[in-house]
Amino acid sequence: MSVRITFLGGLGEIGRNSAAIEINGKLALIDCGLMFPEEDMLGVDLVFADWSWMVDRAGDVEFVVLTHGHEDHIGALAYFLRDINVPVYGTKLSLELARGRIEEMGIEAHLHPVEQLEWRKHGPFTFKMIPVSHSVPDASAIAFDTPEGMIVHSGDFKLDPTPIDGRPTDLAAFAELGDVRLLLSDSTNAENPGFVPSESSLGDPIRDIIRDSPARVIAACFSSHVHRVQQIADAGISTGRKVAFFGRSMHRNTDVGRELGVLDLPSDSVVDIKDLMKLPEHQQLLITTGSQGEPFAALSLMAQGRHKFVELSDSDTILISATPIPGNETAVSKVISRLIKRGATVFHGRNANVHVSGHANRDELLTFLNVVRPKAFVPVHGEYRHLAAHARLARMMDVPWVDVLEDGDAVIVDGAKTRVERKAVPAGYVYLDGDSYGDVQKGVLRDRGHLADEGVVVVTVAVKHETGEIVYGPDLDSHGVMGEPEGVLEKAGQAVHQAVQDRSGAGSYDHSAIQQTVKQAAQRVLRAELSRKPVIIPVVIEL
Repeated sequence: MSVRITFLGGLGEIGRNSAAIEINGKLALIDCGLMFPEEDMLGVDLVFADWSWMVDRAGDVEFVVLTHGHEDHIGALAYFLRDINVPVYGTKLSLELARGRIEEMGIEAHLHPVEQLEWRKHGPFTFKMIPVSHSVPDASAIAFDTPEGMIVHSGDFKLDPTPIDGRPTDLAAFAELGDVRLLLSDSTNAENPGFVPSESSLGDPIRDIIRDSPARVIAACFSSHVHRVQQIADAGISTGRKVAFFGRSMHRNTDVGRELGVLDLPSDSVVDIKDLMKLPEHQQLLITTGSQGEPFAALSLMAQGRHKFVELSDSDTILISATPIPGNETAVSKVISRLIKRGATVFHGRNANVHVSGHANRDELLTFLNVVRPKAFVPVHGEYRHLAAHARLARMMDVPWVDVLEDGDAVIVDGAKTRVERKAVPAGYVYLDGDSYGDVQKGVLRDRGHLADEGVVVVTVAVKHETGEIVYGPDLDSHGVMGEPEGVLEKAGQAVHQAVQDRSGAGSYDHSAIQQTVKQAAQRVLRAELSRKPVIIPVVIEL
């Protein structure tokens, strides 16, 4: 009886982490994450995996299980549940972090908290969650006890010896699993040597920066990074500051953290941002969103001088406790430059010891492989180079079967055999563009890129309905066309006029043919004169 794991996303990219495990024709989804748009995805808000093949098999889908509460693992869940509403399992914090978006969309989800290290059974699936250390509390690996043996998904993890919550990765629990038939493991830092420093190592550097800051401190980090929020808040409170939070996700996640007891803040030290602004500046600590350069997040608005409450001055200290997610480097760099231009002193993950990764480095991955000792191994969670580097580590450890897969591939475990089916399911990007979900095609993005690069020229001409003779125009209006020498539009207009007149003498009137004539004539001149290919929009009016 074979077991099949199909990868929807997260293999060859940072984000969209999602995989489906299939037993006896039934499916369970491991994580359902999103990806931030890349620079060429103009106008796109978020990017999801393609689960259309699961919609076609909706009756076979049993449940979703979440490894942890980061957006690249839970951010698309609400949209999945809108299509296939099945139970969701995870730790209490992971489920609460996911709940906000689900409720916003009006979905009645069935969320089932799971205690770690307890076996659960649902349909043909038996699984348990194993504690791992990551940059969000209550992160878990997932072990499936299948007819083909133990299959383990590591989730995101590192081997932090002194985590903030005292919950290190439970290597003993992994060792107790016995024979692991297949391991799927986090590859993000597979190229980086050594061990990642402990999260607790940031306590003193962050405290020193806040203590030595002469006035207001504004700190930005991921709102789900509850341990980092705790350390920043502790540092501010210990140096006599009051703390305010800003940003919808920051408010929600800190409220969730406090309710579940994973974030401990004295109530008299936390104030509303309006009250914080009334205090002397050396007593102010604002913890906010925007560490990834998001254009409408609080930090970006401050950098542009558009924030509702905060106007930066040269006495302000900005602490960005993060490094950019791949694809966000340019946006983050621009925000930092704008903050500095406004006079603020900026500390960030590249110039100060204010951030450590939540993903295991090479020596940690080797240690983990040595503990688990799988018979087969597929690296997950990372760009292709990360997956390839992790695969090399597995081969160094003499794992019997190792392969690098991509989105859409499936690995099948069948007795002593392990095999791969390439391109088993569709695995393209699904875009969220405003309220439009799944309707944005590659052609639309290509057109947006063309418009951004080359500009647009609107050519308006009125013709007689009977003959196609010109009554008005051509009138040419350009937008965003670079390097437009004087007289070029006039020359293009003359070419259009001549082409339409020639066409009108050809006989019967054909509206679409005249549109094509207008477009081709204008395009020919503009390309020759400008060495560019702006988008030509022909507007033909019949009179």
